[in-house]
Amino acid sequence: MKKMKKFLALGLSVTMALSLVACGGTAQNGGDPAATDTPADGAQTSISLWTYPIGGWGDEKAVKELTDAFEADTGIKVNVEYLAYADGDDKVNAAITAGSAPDLIMEGPERLVANWGAKGYMVDLSAMLDDEDKSEINGAALAACTTADGKVFEYPLVMTAHCMAINKNAFEEAGALQYLDLENHTWTTENFIKAVDALYAKYGETVAAVFCAGQGGDQGTRALINNMYGGTFTNADHSAYTWDDPANIKALEQLKSMNGVAFDASLQGGDEITKFYQGILKMAFCWNIAQQLDPNAAGTGAEKTITGDDIVFMSFPSETGESKLCGGIWGFGVFDNGDTAKVDASKQFIKYMCDSAKTADAVKTAKYFAVRNTTEGVDLSGIWADEPIMAEYNKLMPYLGDYYQVTSGWAQARTSWWNMLQDIGEGADVAETVSTYMAEANAAAAAG
Repeated sequence: MKKMKKFLALGLSVTMALSLVACGGTAQNGGDPAATDTPADGAQTSISLWTYPIGGWGDEKAVKELTDAFEADTGIKVNVEYLAYADGDDKVNAAITAGSAPDLIMEGPERLVANWGAKGYMVDLSAMLDDEDKSEINGAALAACTTADGKVFEYPLVMTAHCMAINKNAFEEAGALQYLDLENHTWTTENFIKAVDALYAKYGETVAAVFCAGQGGDQGTRALINNMYGGTFTNADHSAYTWDDPANIKALEQLKSMNGVAFDASLQGGDEITKFYQGILKMAFCWNIAQQLDPNAAGTGAEKTITGDDIVFMSFPSETGESKLCGGIWGFGVFDNGDTAKVDASKQFIKYMCDSAKTADAVKTAKYFAVRNTTEGVDLSGIWADEPIMAEYNKLMPYLGDYYQVTSGWAQARTSWWNMLQDIGEGADVAETVSTYMAEANAAAAAG
């Protein structure tokens, strides 16, 4: 009841704000005159939503079902533009420069919080979150959406954890399945080493690649190296990179010494997956729920020799078996376009999708996992119970680790990381090389 009253109160505030617009206020609509409100009778307003292809939120038909339901319930029309990652950032930045940013945007904290929010373009949504909300939302997800001074520039909806995968048949033939906890999808670093040894003994060739041709899929190499002996990628407040953590040095030296593991400067993450599908590599460090749900549609163009049940997703190895996984977090932010009515309508959209009886529909459209277990009396933890792969993959969600992608200098850090791996692969001293490239990343972080 408390949440319902809160939602209705928000709706009332929007209605009042729209009435002011109808009485002569000026409405801004992202510079799109075709979508300008026609509030002569105060019946409707419209807001614009730009969304990156986050699961089904990149599917016009699926999103229209959600926005049509929202319009039917609230009278607010939502005009949606679908962005691609290839040029989406350029479009958003150009719109900001032109003073025509959308009202709403859907993406992750590295864009909404660390980029546009940090630059002052986003509305602080912290007042939308009461103590009950904060207790319901995954702590790692909420922390990633919140700045050091408490501003919330993204209201999270869904999350996932990136992982790795193994060729079950190859492991079985090599006698290496004994080193896996298949029930929980975990393994220790000691058993990872034993498994690689067994695979190499069986096949006599590279069975795993520390890919480093570029940044594509680099969350996999970061998670592998950080987890093996408990290393860190950044400090706790995300102000500096910590790659020279002795645990990371130990992991890199271990990987470099292993028969069957290659530092491969010809591969990025997608290339690694291709070789995994082809059966050349026996494990892949670049994996997530999207591939696991439909590996045949992963877009690699490879002639696949392994699919479906041949592929088992795994957490990254750690000394205890409990790893800290890199994750994806997605939700909504509101651009501060100077129109109170549209900001309020945008907030109502966010509440509708992220904290109402309709949230399950929004989560299922995304095809990821809800950042909160309950809302409005609805148990979201079981919404994938009828989807065996999703239900099984949910076992990894408790291992979601720190979302350090919000650290300043992120673009340079990613470049420095794969260049570092290339040099190590060519035989450079590990500790010295790590120190050099970490300094490069930290210089970018310091520069903001």
